[in-house]
This record gives sequence, structure tokens and C-alpha cells, in this order.
Amino acid sequence: MNIKASVPPVRPDAAAVAAMASALQQRFGNRCVTSNSVREQHGHTLSWLPVQAPDIVVYPQTTEEVSEIIKLCAAARFPVIPYGTGTSLEGHVNAPNGGVCIDLTLMKRIVAVHEEDLDVVVEAGVTRKELNEHLRDKGLFFPIDPGADASIGGMTATRASGTNAVRYGTMKDNVIQLKAVLPSGEIITTARRAKKSSAGYDITRLLVGSEGTLAVVTEITLRLHGIPEKIMAATCSFPSVKDACDTTIMTIQTGLPIARIELLDALQVKACNAYSKLDMPEQPLLLVEFHGTEQGVKEQVERFSDIAHEFGASEFQWAEKAEDRNRLWQARHDVYWATLGLRPGAKSISTDVCVPISRLADCIAETNDDIRDSGIVGAIVGHVGDGNFHCGLMIMMDDPAEIASAERFLERLAARAIRMDGTCTGEHGVGQGKMKYLEAELGAGTLNVMRAIKQAIDPDNIMNPGKVLKPVA
Repeated sequence: MNIKASVPPVRPDAAAVAAMASALQQRFGNRCVTSNSVREQHGHTLSWLPVQAPDIVVYPQTTEEVSEIIKLCAAARFPVIPYGTGTSLEGHVNAPNGGVCIDLTLMKRIVAVHEEDLDVVVEAGVTRKELNEHLRDKGLFFPIDPGADASIGGMTATRASGTNAVRYGTMKDNVIQLKAVLPSGEIITTARRAKKSSAGYDITRLLVGSEGTLAVVTEITLRLHGIPEKIMAATCSFPSVKDACDTTIMTIQTGLPIARIELLDALQVKACNAYSKLDMPEQPLLLVEFHGTEQGVKEQVERFSDIAHEFGASEFQWAEKAEDRNRLWQARHDVYWATLGLRPGAKSISTDVCVPISRLADCIAETNDDIRDSGIVGAIVGHVGDGNFHCGLMIMMDDPAEIASAERFLERLAARAIRMDGTCTGEHGVGQGKMKYLEAELGAGTLNVMRAIKQAIDPDNIMNPGKVLKPVA
């Protein structure tokens, strides 16, 4: 496939920024902000990538206002950076070419709950916790739960996942339709609310995971699930990470319908104990949860216990009350913050990979050895039921040698996962940080198809430029 060189993104000069700011302030008043503190906050990244602030931040309240903003930007070839809650980990919200950040946090409407159809329509700024709080009294819930209380729009843009993915899938499995604004300012709806369709190209899935490089998602229709009759959680400890991984593999291969199965290595357990005031044994640990009927959960628990004991599991601790389960899962979701206590003054660098489950034990074992041999302080935690795990590295950012060592580790980790027929990112996304691994993973031909799509939809390269695809020379 012959792909032309990408149109280089334009960095607006001072006069262009002033003119755009004036136009947006006339239309949006104090919802258009140019102060340094707000701009810096919107270039904030939880990764170690440097902050690159936008020139202007605008807070629309409707899809039509998003369209107005993008039409102004398109006319001036002004970069557009969508922003949800700013919790992405690979520099997705950075503005390397300046431009306008469209902050969607004021778009908070839960448009419609269709209880009988098990779906809900929400605006992009609604967060996952806000949605589930709204749904609780209806006996329904939305299962995708990345560690942060991310916005639904951001979760859609990054194809987010979480602890429930082994049972309920990821965002790509739970988004039914989207309303989005194209780089021209045109508003489109990608599908109908039917649970399946064979009508044309799947534009919904194209935009899920596109990281704001093709359009700004403003409204999302999501699949819902009934709150299970019975929920039981447990932790169990193992002699080694390999034993915990082998338990996971056997659990999945036997078809046990487990809802959550998470791995924490010994160092991560230590960090969680200190941060979340828990007393779990400081050994490799699985945190599991079972959903179903009273009898169904009882059978799942018995089957899992038998499997886990085969691999040396001990120290089973069961949590049946909602408050006890929530305490455990909140500790799991807080691992990023917990790791900061392992090395005060260090920056926590979180990265993830995903491999076929049959290679999970090998990949984690090699990665553990690599962390040890590199002299890096690092913990492992993962959604191991689907082969996805994360490394939290504690790096002193004023030490160039330590930074270089961490960079080499990250490259080896990505290469290891790809060598095992896995991916350089199971759920964090590409952003700026993982662009360099895509050709090794997908091949030049596939990247050319992606570039062709980008050029067709966004010919002036204004949508979140500098993310996902490296420019063609």
C-alpha cells in the first residue's frame, strides 16, 4: 500500500493562539480558559513523559458545542486534544503541538436508561462510579472498572479494561453505539441500539480505542448487566508467582466462570498493606471474585479452592459482605498510589503488556528476573485471567542512569510480550509512550492501513496529533 507522508501537525504561533482564544472566549465566555495553571493541569500525565500543555482549554456542555469548537479549529488547522479525567498513562492528553484542549467534564448527563434492554446512554464526562451509583437502585451495573474513576468517554477512547474483563470483556465488548464529532465538525452516530448488526463497516469499533485521533466521542451507549444475586470475594497466597499463574491458567482452561482474578506479587502486597491498612500475607497472592446464584457461587468457590490447593495455595480469606469486598477491591484499584510508598521521592512508572494465557507464567517469570537483574524497585500486578499484567517501577527522575535502565527494561518487556505473540499494551493504550513498538507488533502493512484511515478521516492531522502513529518520513 502506497501511503503518502502524513501531513505534519501545525503548531500555532502566538498570533494564531490569540485569535483562537478571542473567538472561543466570545462564544464560551469563562468556559474558555488560557491561564497557565489550567493549561498545565490539562497536559498533566501520570506517565514519566514530560508535560506538554495546550494553548487553550474549553469546557463544552453539549455535542453541538463540541462541533462548534472543532469547526473553528478545523478552519485554522488548530490541534484538538480531547480530555476526560486525565488519568491515562501514556501521554494521551499531552499537547506536543499546542492547540485547543476540549475538556468534556461538564458533559455529565445520563441521557437514558433502558432497563428492559439492558443498556444506558451517557455523555462522555460521566465517570464509571457516577454511572454505577445511578444504576444501583435499578439492580443494574456497568462492569468495566479501570483503576481510576475514569470518564466513560476516556474509557471508550482508550479501549479501557479492568478487573472484570475476564468475565464481562473490555470497552470494545460493551459499547453499542457512539455519537462523535469528526475533524470537520460533523456529528455522526455510528450505529443503532440493536445488540448486533451486519450493516456496513463497524465504525463504532473503529472509534473505540482510537485515542481521540479520529474524532471526539461525546455520547456512548453501553451494555449493562444485572447485579448478581450472590457475590463472594477471596484472597489466597502462594509459594511463588508461578504457582499463582498456574492456578489462574488452570482456572480459565477448566471453564470456571470466575468474575475477577487478580495477581499481586509479594512487593505489591506489601505496598497495599501499608497504603490500605490491610494485613494480607506478604507473599504472591490472588484476589478473586465469583458472581452468580447462591448455589452457583458455592460451586465456583469449591472448584476454585480445589484448583488453588493443587498449586500450594494457603491463607484463604473470604469476603462476603459488600463493605469487606469493596475494601479489598479499592486496595487493588489503589496500587498505583500504594507503590509510591515503596520508595519515597520516586516517580511511579506504570506499564502493561498482555500475552496468551498459556504464556502468562513464562512472561511474568522472565519479567520478575529482569526487574531483579536490572536493580529496579518494581512490583507486578495484573488482570491475569486474560493474560494482562502491569509493572509499577519506582524511578528517581533526577538520576539519568536509572531512567536509562528503566527505558531499556520497558523495551525488553514490550519485546518479550510480542515475542510470546502478545501485545505491548493490553489496556493502557499507545498514546505517545508506545508508538515505537507498534510496527514490531502489527507489521508495516497494518500500520499503513491505520495511516490510510487517519488520512481519510483527518487529512489535516488536527485530532490529537503525535499520538498512536509515528509520522511517515
